[in-house]
Amino acid sequence: MIEEALRTLIARAATAAAAALGIEGDPPVPELSAPKQVTHGDFTSNVALTFAARADLPPRQVALAIVEALEPAPFIERVEVAGPGFLNFFLTDDWLHDALGRVLSEGPTYGRSAPNGKRVQVEFVSANPTGPLHVGHARNAVLGDALARLLEAAGWTVEREYYFNDAGRQMDQFGLSLEARYLEVLGRGFQMPDDGYFGSYITDLANDIVREVGDALAELAPQERLAAVLAEGSRRVLDQIRATLDRFGVRFDVFFSEAELARKGEIAAAVQRLRDNGFAYEAEGAVWFRSTAFGDDKDRVIVRSNGAHTYFGADCAYLIDKFSRRFDRMVYVWGADHHGDVTRVKGAAEALGLNPDALEMVLYQFVSFLRGGEPVKMSKRAGTFISLDELIDEVGADAARFTLLQFSNDSAMNFDIDVVKRQTMDNPVYYVQYGHARIASILRKADAAGLDLGSYDDADLSLLSTQPELDLLRALADAPSVIANAAAQRAPHRLTHAAVDLAATFHRFYTECRVVDPDQAALSRSRLWLCAGTKQVIANLLAVIGVSAPTSMERADG
Repeated sequence: MIEEALRTLIARAATAAAAALGIEGDPPVPELSAPKQVTHGDFTSNVALTFAARADLPPRQVALAIVEALEPAPFIERVEVAGPGFLNFFLTDDWLHDALGRVLSEGPTYGRSAPNGKRVQVEFVSANPTGPLHVGHARNAVLGDALARLLEAAGWTVEREYYFNDAGRQMDQFGLSLEARYLEVLGRGFQMPDDGYFGSYITDLANDIVREVGDALAELAPQERLAAVLAEGSRRVLDQIRATLDRFGVRFDVFFSEAELARKGEIAAAVQRLRDNGFAYEAEGAVWFRSTAFGDDKDRVIVRSNGAHTYFGADCAYLIDKFSRRFDRMVYVWGADHHGDVTRVKGAAEALGLNPDALEMVLYQFVSFLRGGEPVKMSKRAGTFISLDELIDEVGADAARFTLLQFSNDSAMNFDIDVVKRQTMDNPVYYVQYGHARIASILRKADAAGLDLGSYDDADLSLLSTQPELDLLRALADAPSVIANAAAQRAPHRLTHAAVDLAATFHRFYTECRVVDPDQAALSRSRLWLCAGTKQVIANLLAVIGVSAPTSMERADG
């Protein structure tokens, strides 16, 4: 990337300037950014200001010394010192033409980094298997999946994990509810628990079990029957969850069971490890984790007085299991209501002798789902919720994913179903996809008109010199750094913004520059290659966020 070449040149020049000015110590790593105004060049750096502050010298003096020490480079037209000491770099158009060449030669891999040899686990969704996924799970699923895709694009080896709680009170109530409906379907006496699950999906599950196993489970002893019904129900719910996630473009490498931790004795082992390390104690008949030692507002119960472990007790065992798999980084994707869990989970890692710095919690604000501006009320237990499958049916996976990724995860958002499903140019996902489809149509028409593109190497890219063309080339050249920065900042919303901006830049180019012109064949070829490169980069950006890039679309708004 051009940024890497520039940083290398600046770093060498800063080192030489330091020696000439008698500055001790290594210069700071050069930072580059795109100026807000075209008149300030293609890139700007504040390296002289940072270095001057350390050396107690006037920043402009340091900046001029760096410029004096810069080695000649064919892609640099000139360098100006601006303001208190900013370095503004004006580049030749050749680097933009080279970037287009990289797009066309690298294709789907353009913008992706080489493998970095590191492994990261991303754990997300992790909804209990007590019913179908609903729209309340949508942002977690999309954010986690996009983060995993981003990290892969940045060179990480990623493992996606779904950790589900198949033990505890919620599962008990689910089992009792399903058992009651199962007996009801069989025409036998039943009683629903007062705080059970009353959704129609429970009856659907019961009917499914009856179709498959008949009344065999009803003949078992009560405890055996409950356990068998619960096992049948949770298996079916998990299968349904997997199918829904697959429709949503979300896949997992591992489905991890909390109950399995207990069966293997790992929760008991974790509690003992905390005892041995001096961070667990008994009080009021329960076992407590001394989480106040790590900044929590109170200590936390890990084993109740009845001997049953708490969710947090299982979390401690899960931490040990995660670290045993040798990940360099472990990312949790949590709703904002888990903010208080960050301190205690990291504290538990430290108490267990693990490295809390390897843990990363990405928190997201919740989504308010609307229909025509009116809030959609949801309750899984009462059965009044919109399932994720229903959302996909109504608005489509692409529109749902793109919309949910338009905002930073720390921003609350509204999702109006009626607005998102509109296939109009004021819908951002439709706008971007239409840009990709429009380019595909342009290329097909050029081919039908007999305009032979020939080889990219034979195209005269120096003809791409107008501002709309240069703006579009610049947007293509920026894509690798946009992806890298989005991955480093755990900010997939930056890619939706980049895709919208790129589509807008293309539409401006297409409005101002005639692409297919038989009277100017050489210019048409160059512009068609620019179109092909833009089509590829739009597809690449969409791929990283899990959105398709169609090659044909109808405009619903004319």
